[in-house]
This record gives sequence, C-alpha cells and structure tokens, in this order.
Amino acid sequence: MDLVNAGDTAWVLASAALVLFMTPALAIFYGGMVRAKSALNMMMMSFAAMGITTIIWVLYGYSLAFGKSQNGLIGSFEHLGLKGTLDQVVGGEGHQIPTLAFVMFQLTFAIITVALLSGAIADRAKFGSWVIFVAVWITLVYIPICHWVFAAQGGEGGWIIDKLKALDFAGGLVVEINSGAAALALALVLGKRDGFKKDPMRPHNLPLVLLGAGMLWFGWFGFNAGSALSAGHLAATAMINTQIATAAAAMTWIAYEKFRDGKATTLGVASGAIAGAVAITPACGYLNPLGALLLGLIAGVVSAWAVTRKYKFGYDDSLDVVGVHGVGGILGMIGIGLLATLTANSAGADGLFFNGGTTQLNRQLIGIVVVAAFSFTATWLIATIIQKTIGFRAFRDDELNGLDTTYHAESAYDITGNSNRY
Repeated sequence: MDLVNAGDTAWVLASAALVLFMTPALAIFYGGMVRAKSALNMMMMSFAAMGITTIIWVLYGYSLAFGKSQNGLIGSFEHLGLKGTLDQVVGGEGHQIPTLAFVMFQLTFAIITVALLSGAIADRAKFGSWVIFVAVWITLVYIPICHWVFAAQGGEGGWIIDKLKALDFAGGLVVEINSGAAALALALVLGKRDGFKKDPMRPHNLPLVLLGAGMLWFGWFGFNAGSALSAGHLAATAMINTQIATAAAAMTWIAYEKFRDGKATTLGVASGAIAGAVAITPACGYLNPLGALLLGLIAGVVSAWAVTRKYKFGYDDSLDVVGVHGVGGILGMIGIGLLATLTANSAGADGLFFNGGTTQLNRQLIGIVVVAAFSFTATWLIATIIQKTIGFRAFRDDELNGLDTTYHAESAYDITGNSNRY
C-alpha cells in the first residue's frame, strides 16, 4: 500500500462521489420532465438502479468486468465478493491507486448507465419488472461491454480496447451508445404511451429539470476528468473540454430552437447541455479545446434535430435517451476519429483532420456498430421475455391514473389541501 499515490487516490475518490451524485441528479432531471402523476415513480427507478447495481457489482459484477480476460469477451470469477481487492493497487508506475477506489469509480458508471434507460419508458413500466430488468441487464449487457472497452490489460484485456484499439476515454460506448441502443429496444418492446402524439405530455416542473441538468453538469467533471485516474494534465484537459463542449451545445440547441420555432426554451438549454456533455464523454481526453468546441457546437444542433425523429418514425422514447445519449455518443466516438490529436494525449491517436488518416476513424466506427447492435439485440430479448412472462408494460388504468399511487402509494405533491392528512 506504500505505492499508493495520495493525490491521485483523492481525485478518484472525489470523482467517484461526483459520478454517484449524477444518479440522484438524473432522478431530479427525469422527475421534472414527466407528468406529475408519475414523477415519484420516475425518480424511484433511478434509486432502485443504485441499490441493485451496487449489490451485483460487489457479488460478481466487478470480477466479470475487470477480472482476468477470457479471450477478450468477459472477465473471470477471481474477484467474487471483491476477493483479493482490499490491499491491491491499480494504475501505472507512480500513479497507483487502491483497487477499491477503482471499484467504486466503475460502480458509479454502471449505476447511471442503467438508470438512463428509465427515461425511454417513463410513465408506463411496472416497477417490479423494472427491478428485475436492471439486474438482468447489468449482468448480460453492461458487464460484457464494460469489459470489452474498459478492461485494458496490456493486450490481454477487452477486445475493443486491446485488440481493436478503438478509443473511449470515459464511456461513449459503454455508457452513451449502450444506453441509447438499449433505450430504443425498450421503447419498441413496451410500445407508446397512451396519448402519444395526441396529448401534450409536457414536463410538469421545468425548474426541477434545470436543477437536475445543472447537477449533472457538475457531476460530469468527475465522470470525464476522473477517468484520467490521476490528478494531472490529462484530467485538466478532460475537465476543460467537458466544460467547453457542454456550454457550446447548450447554446446551439437553443439557437436551433429559435430558428425552428421562434423561441428558445429552458428544456432546450438543459437538453443541449446534456447533449454536449454526452458527445465529449468519449473524446474529452483526446481532443484539444478547439476540437471540443467544434464537437459541442455540432452536438447541440444534431441532437436537437435527432430527438424529433421519434415522431417521424413512431417510437416513443419518452425522455429522448436515443436522440441525446445514443446520437451524442456516436458523435463523440466519430469525433475522436476526426479530431483527436496526440498533442492532447500521447496515448491516443491523430484523427483524420490531424493527418492521422482513416485508421482510427474505422476503429471507432466498428466499435459503434458492434456495441449498438449487441446492446439493442440483447436488451430487446431481455425486455421481450419479461413482457411475455410477468409483464413489463403497466396496465392501462394504472398508466392513466399515474404510477405514483399505483406502485408507491404516494404522490409527489399534496394538492388536496387537507391539513389533517398527517
């Protein structure tokens, strides 16, 4: 343990706390976006994800994600129950941190990834079925993809990072494209909300949406800069790039709204900020600040356009997980192939625009296609089995009355005016 770098450890521990903070922030963000009658249910789905994923991660999740690789596809059972991690370190020479700090940091990524999926099926999923889905999805979808992309073991780790050599600094594949593809599958299996494209279904509390977005923005610094796993130049690069892209996308989203509708909205600025943060997530450690600015400017407009496609194609992705996280993640991964520069990260690559040719871009595209296809197919199968057995879609009367009282015997707001209620 005398090899531990105290500064790096402190940064990773703080970053893990920031990323964990993002899931309650997501609950507030999503909770404000749905109608009042199902706000608590929306928030409960995120909190349930925190509990279930933590238990799985301790029992076998970390071991399968980061244990000794089995042909680049999955880890091993060597760390079941976190066996052998209490006095171990990870990291390069001079930058070692306790393995348990890394375990905690990666756990928070798993939590928020599955929590994101709840936005695609807002207002219409059985809570008990969601709990089962979270456990199965983390096991069969998240953990394998996490191993493929994050388990760097010197050529003997996950196949995407060690064999394909696609770059993903903080989760463009693992978190964003994975959640976007899975969200589309869930939306298709559960079907449209009652009244989709007929009723307004406006956010019931936009101040909550803005508060949640601001909290997510804050937590994202741990998400991206923390992925450097050390407190140095690379973390600083990732942090400033995150700020630049997030701010730029927030502005271009509302500029697109103003051009299209004549009004810039609070929902738009919040959504744009998230879109920019998503896009820079895989690229934050490989781009220079001007590259981050360009990526953010593009992400705001493209994601704003993408979220409207659900009306054209007829799938009900309630809170735009596909258009923001899926599309934003794709933009970020492609951005690496185009805008990455070795001056930002000597362990990265030069993209097409920095005389790097198309080699890295091709690697990025292969990673996108494989992860999206695997996530969509596996999620569709899991959700379909749940729907055909115990049922995943809430009963129509429960959906119309609101899921808060149905599943939780509570309501977000006391609007009865009954002072004798308590």
